[in-house]
Amino acid sequence: MSSESEEQHDLSLRASDEEKDSFSSGVPLETQKETSTDFKQLETDNQCRSYRGIHLEPQEKTNTSIKQFITKKLQKSCQCSPTKAKNMVYEFLPVLRWLPKYDLKRNILGDVMSGLIVGILLVPQSIAYSLLAGQEPIFGLYTSFFASIIYFLFGTSRHISVGIFGVLCLMIGEVVDRELHKAGYPTAGIAPSFGVISNASTLINNMSHRICDKSCYAIKVGSTVTFLAGVYQVAMGFFQVGFISVYLSDALLSGFVTGASFTILTSQAKYLLGLSLPRSNGVGSLITTWIHIFKNILKTNLCDLITSILCLLVLLPTKEINEHFKSKLKAPIPTELIVVVAATLASHFGKLNENYNSSISGHIPTGFMPPKAPDWDLIPNVAVDAIAISIIGFAITVSLSEMFAKKHGYTVKANQEMYAIGFCNIIPSFFHCITTSAALAKTLVKESTGCQTQLSAVVTALVLLLVLLVIAPLFFSLQKCVLGVITIVNLRGALCKFRDLPKMWRVSKMDTVIWFVTMLCSALISTEIGLLIGVCFSMFCVILRTQKPKISLLGFVEESEIFECMTDYKNLQTKPGIKVFRFIAPLYYINKESFKSALYKKTLNPVLVKAAQKKAAKRKLKEETVTLSGIQDEVSVQLSHDAVELHTVVIDCSAIQFLDTAGIQTLKEVRRDYEAIGIQVLLAQCNPSVRDSLVRGEYFKEDEENLLFYSVYKAVAFAVESQNQKGVCLLNGISD
Repeated sequence: MSSESEEQHDLSLRASDEEKDSFSSGVPLETQKETSTDFKQLETDNQCRSYRGIHLEPQEKTNTSIKQFITKKLQKSCQCSPTKAKNMVYEFLPVLRWLPKYDLKRNILGDVMSGLIVGILLVPQSIAYSLLAGQEPIFGLYTSFFASIIYFLFGTSRHISVGIFGVLCLMIGEVVDRELHKAGYPTAGIAPSFGVISNASTLINNMSHRICDKSCYAIKVGSTVTFLAGVYQVAMGFFQVGFISVYLSDALLSGFVTGASFTILTSQAKYLLGLSLPRSNGVGSLITTWIHIFKNILKTNLCDLITSILCLLVLLPTKEINEHFKSKLKAPIPTELIVVVAATLASHFGKLNENYNSSISGHIPTGFMPPKAPDWDLIPNVAVDAIAISIIGFAITVSLSEMFAKKHGYTVKANQEMYAIGFCNIIPSFFHCITTSAALAKTLVKESTGCQTQLSAVVTALVLLLVLLVIAPLFFSLQKCVLGVITIVNLRGALCKFRDLPKMWRVSKMDTVIWFVTMLCSALISTEIGLLIGVCFSMFCVILRTQKPKISLLGFVEESEIFECMTDYKNLQTKPGIKVFRFIAPLYYINKESFKSALYKKTLNPVLVKAAQKKAAKRKLKEETVTLSGIQDEVSVQLSHDAVELHTVVIDCSAIQFLDTAGIQTLKEVRRDYEAIGIQVLLAQCNPSVRDSLVRGEYFKEDEENLLFYSVYKAVAFAVESQNQKGVCLLNGISD
């Protein structure tokens, strides 16, 4: 071989940018010239030579025992210095890091404005969502107040609004009603249990005499669930298991919220009609509730129905106006507060409760109740329910935090967010509060009205404090149907998700199916079971994608080193006798048979060819005379015709993320089957994990690592060269 050929052959071992030289090694063309897209024939000699593929020498790693590893980690964690202690305090209380650097002139106006507006919006929503959670209105106000203060101290997001959230209130309300039923309390509506109480001190005196009526027991259940949910969230933050949220995809969360919205709407329908009905729980509660509503439809309170219609006619158009002109309005119109004030005045001066038996909120005490520990005896009853509530709470909070942080160019810490939302539940649970999380609607309002930092949460808390200390009793005559309308109108965003389904279907049919399954199960079965089914179905869809992945044969683009799917693109070239196969999924126990059957179908089934060859050979031996043109020879030639044409199968492993034991065994079986009929199998573009698995699984025999290639182009070049060598022993023991 010429020195020029030797030099160019050595260059073939270099990086991929020099790979093209390996295809043109100065070999003279055959008499009939191939097209420009064919690989050039390589010059051969009578000596057997080795074409090297991937051959890497691994780094030597020191063997560290488990004891040494744990000791090293503990030493690193237990080291203490003033700087480390300071950083730990700053990480635990992020407010200490940003508040001293607060730009008063630049940020104060936007924070005050957004805080005031969100506080005004939270007042009617907190009262309305209290009914959804099966609680008195005062506890919803407590919840939003404490959540705003605590997230200000512990949160890392500058924009999200943490407070009472409809979906969580629904889930808590279902637990509360179940426990009330177990305890023997009536569940047909929650009447004001504290009577006409002048202030919180009188309320405490009643409770001190161990008088625990329905409402008292309801908040015990609610605060116990809240405490447990917070403990779970802090534990998840401590053990850094925020990865659980990745199982709640955007499609799944959206479907869950929409399905829960139907349940919320159903639970509030009785207030709009003025009906006193028991709250349905368990599987099929939505259908059961509507059955009860239609059975009692003739008992509708006309005063409540007319009020509900008027409120809907006011709130729905103004919500649309706020949405349509949000870019032009400096602040959204506080329609909910206007409706609440107007409805309260109308109910008070019209004496709707006395004259028409309209259901009203009743007296809301002023001041704060002293802290009280959750009911530890209730923990076994609600421990499982708190798991789903905690996961939904932190998943929504973390996803909203990351979404707005990305939009405004800063970062949030997911684990700290779990600490923050966990403490927003643990601490308020001692002050008669229910579970909180971030809410998209209020966060959007907060952002659009100029919020810069969480100082706006303090302003929101001050607004709620003013209501708790002074204004709350003025809502005595507020009709419950008005609160139900406010709750239903706030579901508008979740219910409008149906408009996005065509676009979602075009982008991802699988995500659309996940959305539908989660939505229907959450609405028709129950919220907790719907969420569980949604998670399981979503994971099943991931497995299904790997079980039935896309498979294809590849061809190369003219005058390039690029290989693409032949069914997707036109004018792709192939080399005779070489098949390039791509499998777009990890190769493991679930899809090993799918991989093998697809490979054999796309290329050649070596098992059938081998069986046919054996059968032909047996039949040939039975013949007494052997002729060169006999029928049996023709049969044998015909059966092995395809095997003679195909000499190399290249498996593109670029889309195979990992291999398990079954995957490695499958590759061994495939290689053995093809070698039995004289076809070599080459692997290309394996990632480090796959290469390591192949080495540990002993896929290669000694000195056979050169059957592994950095690129498909390199593997095909080797196949072309090895096929054109006359009388050369190939590395897998096959000879021409």
